[in-house]
Amino acid sequence: MPVWQESALVLATALNGLMAGLYFAFSVAVLPGLRERDERAFANAMRSINRKILNPWFALAFGGTMLVILAVAVPSMASGATNGPSRLVMAAFLLYTATLVITFAVNVPLNDALEKADGPALAAARERFEGRWVRWNHARTVLAAASLGCLAAALALEG
Repeated sequence: MPVWQESALVLATALNGLMAGLYFAFSVAVLPGLRERDERAFANAMRSINRKILNPWFALAFGGTMLVILAVAVPSMASGATNGPSRLVMAAFLLYTATLVITFAVNVPLNDALEKADGPALAAARERFEGRWVRWNHARTVLAAASLGCLAAALALEG
């Protein structure tokens, strides 16, 4: 693997680690903490988080992870490389892509629905939101951690 590709692999690993950590933090701290709040406090906190997370730093980690993994994977695949590191990078790409699919197919629509809910509909909106959002966030956490593991293993093999 050329030096630029190894450097990109290090960057992909770091970015993937940031995303895995973010999902993990939501699973083990943010949502359990919000579970104790009433509907209005829960909704207001999630709304605020959902607005504040849309920033350039988050975009860099969220979208950049996939792009940098792809930048590492494509040259290897194009050259026909089928060694351990190449397979691990491709597995990482597929695993991380699954986190994006879940985000756009499940978490974002749930966030949007919670954003619109108010008044008497707020309790029902929270009921529809919380359990499903948390379960799918756990899935994103596991997938992102598995992707991170694949990238770390690829780095170790490239050594």
